[in-house]
Amino acid sequence: MIRLTELRLPLDHAEGALRPAIVARLGIGDAELSTFTVFKRAYDARKKSAIQLIYSVDCSVADEAALLRRHAGDAHVRPTPDMAYRFVGHAPADFHAAGRPRPVVVGFGPCGLFAALILAQMGLRPVVLERGKAVRERTQDTWGLWRRGVLDPESNVQFGEGGAGTFSDGKLWSQISDPRHLTRKVLAEFVKAGAPEEILYVSKPHIGTFRLVGMVEKMRADIVALGGEVRFQQRVTDLRIVDGVLRGLTLASGEQLDAEHVVLALGHSARDTFAMLHRRGVDMQAKPFSIGYRIEHPQGVIDRARFGAAAGHPILGAADYRLVHHARNGRAVYSFCMCPGGTVVAAASEVDGVVTNGMSQYSRNERNANAGIVVGIEPQDYRQDGRSEGPVNPLDGVAFQRFWEARAYGLGGGAYVAPGQLVGDFIKNQRSSALGQVLPSYKPGVAMTDLADPAQPSLPDYALAAIREALPAFERQIKGFAMADAVLTGVETRTSSPLRIRRGADYQSLNVRGLYPAGEGAGYAGGIMSAAVDGIEVAEALSLRLLGSGGRPPSG
Repeated sequence: MIRLTELRLPLDHAEGALRPAIVARLGIGDAELSTFTVFKRAYDARKKSAIQLIYSVDCSVADEAALLRRHAGDAHVRPTPDMAYRFVGHAPADFHAAGRPRPVVVGFGPCGLFAALILAQMGLRPVVLERGKAVRERTQDTWGLWRRGVLDPESNVQFGEGGAGTFSDGKLWSQISDPRHLTRKVLAEFVKAGAPEEILYVSKPHIGTFRLVGMVEKMRADIVALGGEVRFQQRVTDLRIVDGVLRGLTLASGEQLDAEHVVLALGHSARDTFAMLHRRGVDMQAKPFSIGYRIEHPQGVIDRARFGAAAGHPILGAADYRLVHHARNGRAVYSFCMCPGGTVVAAASEVDGVVTNGMSQYSRNERNANAGIVVGIEPQDYRQDGRSEGPVNPLDGVAFQRFWEARAYGLGGGAYVAPGQLVGDFIKNQRSSALGQVLPSYKPGVAMTDLADPAQPSLPDYALAAIREALPAFERQIKGFAMADAVLTGVETRTSSPLRIRRGADYQSLNVRGLYPAGEGAGYAGGIMSAAVDGIEVAEALSLRLLGSGGRPPSG
């Protein structure tokens, strides 16, 4: 097969235009092109009056070797790479006869889900421990917060089957280095579980919450069918470590579980588990993360700014954006987790705290666009001991997050109502008392206030100043971004884990053998795709240790 990249056609090209375009670009006769499939479709909207679609296609041609010789200097005509996923190994039939403890996966978000799936596909029969509930029960509990202001600390946006990614836009792209095409493995498993096949070729695939629910259930069923076990409402409260080697886990029920190989696929909000690991001396360090607000605009404003007269085109869908501004005070302000045609959701996991996040359904047809507008912070910004030098306590970021989440809860007046302000008022540094044309989507509700009130600011002064400077700068990139009636809703604090559980080249903890920190909570991912890929890589490393020379990782 030949892969042809950067094949450009007009947005509204004829249905049959792709084949003649391929033939012309390759300089062959139509009869020489046997078949072709679209590998990727993106768009170039930099010139709004002439938006182009950009295709990568895999082609079967009559004489592949001759064609490659003719195009030897053309970077856009190359052999199609081998993207097939090959298992690291497979447990022999008598592997479990010796009675060794089965590998354990703690957490069933994207990372834990794929770690468990790979282990199950390798015949290693993993046991999955998830502190929250199964995805449908969890969905009902989450709606309880959104509709009635009732929070279940063990079953919410952060905790439960599918992880925080279940209540998100379901974005399935990442900028991680992927020489082994593991992202393709992730997409293929999602399609197998019921995702639309278009996620295999569109440039920015997404699924949305409602579709993710059924897919997660299907993947769980596959894990169980392969000999795995998934246990819900099983919170790990302690580790049994002997001479630096993991020997077991303690659950909240008091159950002692023997375990020698544990994938620690915590989400970024497993704060009590972080504290337990710190008490047990597991090597970890404070890391940077970001804080800010959610911003909402009418989706039509973003569509017109990005696509001009083509706004609303079915191929383009709801427009997204990605923005960065380097403020005069040295802070970077950027858009985070942009959700076209979505809603702002309550994402708290602890009582008396307000946390915001964004979510979209597959259709992306809600009236508003939303995104986090966040400011990068360093461990020195949130250290709690008042010192200016020396290492920062890894748990200080959690304390910092809790402080601002509790402040937001108070500013909203309780009951998980979030504080909000019109963008125009925020820029002018004046209190908002009423909404304009943009109706915020956050439930249980938004209380209009002054997010920068000197008596009770909703974020640190440096963050407020940087965001106030960034909003007009973003207006210069997207017309309407700083519109007076756009709404800021606070606060966004869970952009990523505030700490990293350090691991070595073999993916094991630096000081606890048998413990495999993984995914977003451990500080090695940021989003569904990167977390899933990390889960695959950690599962491979674990299987290599269990299966020895029978499990050699694939090359390339």
